[in-house]
Amino acid sequence: MRLNLDQLRSFLMVVRSGGVAKAAQALHVTQPAISARIRNLEETLGAQLFDREGGAMRLTKRGEMLLQYAGRLERLTQAIERDIVDPSGIEGHIRIGASETVAQSWLPDFVSALHARHPRVQIELNVDVSTNLRDGLLNREIDLAFLLGPVSEQSVDNLALPAFDLAWVVATGTGGAPERLFDKPVITYARGTRPFREIRDAVATRVGPDVPIFPSSSLSAAFRLVESGLGVAALPLTLARPFLSSGRLDLFDPGWRPTPLSFTASYVADPPSPIVVQAAELARATADTAEGADPS
Repeated sequence: MRLNLDQLRSFLMVVRSGGVAKAAQALHVTQPAISARIRNLEETLGAQLFDREGGAMRLTKRGEMLLQYAGRLERLTQAIERDIVDPSGIEGHIRIGASETVAQSWLPDFVSALHARHPRVQIELNVDVSTNLRDGLLNREIDLAFLLGPVSEQSVDNLALPAFDLAWVVATGTGGAPERLFDKPVITYARGTRPFREIRDAVATRVGPDVPIFPSSSLSAAFRLVESGLGVAALPLTLARPFLSSGRLDLFDPGWRPTPLSFTASYVADPPSPIVVQAAELARATADTAEGADPS
């Protein structure tokens, strides 16, 4: 028989992702390559695995049977990779999504450590807001996401990461009592994110409904806007420290702080990929030891 692991992986990914296009994207090959693998697999087995009527790909009875066997073989292959194969010899591709808060703190140390452990694995990075990262993870466009979590889906495993305390900052030399500083706009995280909603609602309740709220999808831009004197912001204390030590920003205390930002390393665990699980655990270890990390 000309049965091979690439054919079975493609078969499993088509079933899990719901189609050839998404399977090709997840496996980093072309759609014709996936279609050829499925066709060759059906020819090898002498069985039709999918009912293709109406453009949909629904499993036939024999396809359902193969799904069970292919899942067992996949788990066995992953166990061999996890327990036997030298990590430096593992090849592959891992797609990592990270929020900008993580990207500006311990992400470079993590990527360096991951590359040192798996030098033959290609690492692809995507920095985005947590809502987009969650969608990418569930659509299997991202293998591992560092985002405001957890992701409450049955197929997803979440490893808790150190939280980031938020602190109120203002441009150095800005005078006035803390409550008067809210005469300026409040610069926050991107619209639709959890910290945006919390800060918007808290400012409206504690200060007043007329305080302008300026959302920003870029933390770098938020820091520059505060430094320019445009407004105030509650930003991660770890990332604010260079601005504070250089005298560009000052802390101020209005008597309350937003909830710390709780992040998770999240990945689809259906099935769990050994390299992704290892990467998630390495991320947690890296974040735990990062200088200035605030433990959750």
